[in-house]
Amino acid sequence: MANSVEEIQKAKKTYILVFLALLVGTVLTVLVADPPSFLYWLDVGKHGFDPWDAVVGLCIATTKATLVALIFMHLNHEKKSIYWIFFGSFFFCACMAGLIALAKSSPIFDTFFYH
Repeated sequence: MANSVEEIQKAKKTYILVFLALLVGTVLTVLVADPPSFLYWLDVGKHGFDPWDAVVGLCIATTKATLVALIFMHLNHEKKSIYWIFFGSFFFCACMAGLIALAKSSPIFDTFFYH
């Protein structure tokens, strides 16, 4: 907790900077999904929304979620065990996404299920 006026002003400045970063991230996410013609360089991959745009959007969303968790949820002041839990959940999500991708790319065909 902030115990002095200087600490409160520092925390206030941090919250305002994080808010501005979240605002810029939101605008970037929208522009990546559907960029106007004069911002053609934001269209990654093929013209229009494609998987590369989704990957860029998810990277921006992950950055925003990390900022919210670290600053607004005060995880930057927690013990190391909290970090293990927090980043372990990212690892678990990545493993689950990998398993889903593996299942989609190599389906199991069994004659029992396909008559």
